[in-house]
Amino acid sequence: MNEQVAVPRIGGWLSLPLAWLIMTLLTTALVMAMYLTPLFNAEWRTTLFSHGSSLLMQWGFSLLTAAAVWLYSLWVCWLFFKRSHRLPRHYVLWLLVTVLLALKTFAFSPVSDAKALQTLLFSLLAAAVFAPYFKRSQRVKATFVQP
Repeated sequence: MNEQVAVPRIGGWLSLPLAWLIMTLLTTALVMAMYLTPLFNAEWRTTLFSHGSSLLMQWGFSLLTAAAVWLYSLWVCWLFFKRSHRLPRHYVLWLLVTVLLALKTFAFSPVSDAKALQTLLFSLLAAAVFAPYFKRSQRVKATFVQP
């Protein structure tokens, strides 16, 4: 008789990092929609393409960055639900990426310092809590065992 070992379900404290991941995935999708909006509005499209290559390059770089973060977040989410053994390493890397993007927002984006600082603090707090949890938790080691 072939017995299978029951892998713990995703629940308990693992719900918090999953919620943070899904929230970031949704937020990034909204950011991508915001960057794509000028393509569907004639006045904004004219403004975007008539201000020279500098504005267009900044817009394109921001759109590509948002798309890359969205795709990586989607892939990490897929690893999470698959319970892949690769998830802990990629989740920590994903947290680092979110902190770096929050630093970029704080340093270079034309948003208020208070909003950028709030984003940075949330990213740092998430990384400070979830990275050690994914590195040391027995629950994580027992849950994410699939190839």
